[in-house]
Amino acid sequence: MINAVSDDARRQQKPRASLLHPFYLIVDNSQWLERFLPLGLKLVQLRIKDVDGEALRTEISKAKTLCAAYDCQLIINDHWQLALDLGCDFIHLGQEDLITADVAQIHQAGVKLGISTHDGKELAYALSLNPDYIALGPVYATQLKRMPWAPQGLEKLARWRQLIGDIPLVAIGGMNVERAPGAYSAGADTIAVVTDVLWHQQPEQRLQEWLQLSALLATPLAHPLTTKEQGNNDE
Repeated sequence: MINAVSDDARRQQKPRASLLHPFYLIVDNSQWLERFLPLGLKLVQLRIKDVDGEALRTEISKAKTLCAAYDCQLIINDHWQLALDLGCDFIHLGQEDLITADVAQIHQAGVKLGISTHDGKELAYALSLNPDYIALGPVYATQLKRMPWAPQGLEKLARWRQLIGDIPLVAIGGMNVERAPGAYSAGADTIAVVTDVLWHQQPEQRLQEWLQLSALLATPLAHPLTTKEQGNNDE
């Protein structure tokens, strides 16, 4: 059984407002950033799976430079050691990535950490690692990749919200504009999206719809300070 975050632990946590913009785009290369950052994108994950070596280093470096120019929070998926080497300040790890990642080194470097979860056991483990956000998915069925988990649904999203206290909660998997109101109402601080933007016939227009919608529907706690102020589409 997973225990909800205690009052003492909650008081020690970072305020949700300091971390996440309510819309979270996931891209697979820096070329998307050149298109989307001028439109006001403020939270993005670079998730690269089939590139390595110098090409991977170049992509991460370019994304870091672009995001800094537009005051957008960049999160690096999986490649935690390279992210640390290049001075990135936010990393996302899936459960399989946690097997080999040095989470202590990530924390010691002062780098923020988001973690994917799909069931109670994974959530309990993720909470033990002091994450800066928890992602739950797939909320809905997804076509982007095969998942061993059934769709989690809004009821489970609401349950995660109760269990994790003030740790920011990310909803991912099968999310689109039409489903967004339900996810925010269930307690998501931010919604992570891939195909509803990247596979759309007009990606820039869809991104703008998301930015407008998330600003209207997300709770006030989900709206962040900017980096400077701090000092049928599927995933």
